[in-house]
Amino acid sequence: VVAVPLAEERQEAAPAPAQDWSARLGVTPTPDDGTRLSPRSRELWDESTRPTRPVPETGADYDATSRALGQHLVDVHDQLRAELGRLRDLIDQVRAGTLSAGDARSAINQMTLRQNNWSLGAYCASYCRVVTQHHTLEDTSVFPHLRAQEKELEPVIDRLTEEHHVIHRVLNDVDTALVEFINNPGDFAPLQEAVDVLTDTLLSHLAYEERELVEPLARYGFYEGQVRALRR
Repeated sequence: VVAVPLAEERQEAAPAPAQDWSARLGVTPTPDDGTRLSPRSRELWDESTRPTRPVPETGADYDATSRALGQHLVDVHDQLRAELGRLRDLIDQVRAGTLSAGDARSAINQMTLRQNNWSLGAYCASYCRVVTQHHTLEDTSVFPHLRAQEKELEPVIDRLTEEHHVIHRVLNDVDTALVEFINNPGDFAPLQEAVDVLTDTLLSHLAYEERELVEPLARYGFYEGQVRALRR
């Protein structure tokens, strides 16, 4: 496994399409700033080939329900981003020897993903499960619903599904690196590399998904009948 570069690399993010709908809807998708921590992440997919849905009609009508539905995807992703940041910070502190087991227990007890007993492995495994569950829900429920509502979304949804499979493999790499770390706790390089690749791919994917799906979700909801039920 390649060790982590000391300096962060920046990769030019794909230009976002015109998003006049964002201002009218009142929901801002999280942008991808192009930061990449590991060269390997660029080998997993080509961001320049990501499909983009047609620009929505300027006359689309949004209300408070639309805004809440679009914002919900951003909020869920924000939780994943925040927990990923805490996971990275935990690894940094344990590696530096600045965090004791007792302090780590206290820190993790304040996180969304709580553990009864402090364990770096348990926390990483729990986070990986949450990401997998999120993607599974999208693949089996949200995506089929959006496909049925708007045929033009199919290329985007196909690509997002493919990226879910890639991220699943990246999560498996994190699990493998955890096993290596348990067997050799003095070597953080494989675990750091695996988490860096997870960071690169997940943050890039979440930004792309928000860019493409916040507006359709605002119009169609996450499942059949949701918008109608919320507006009653």
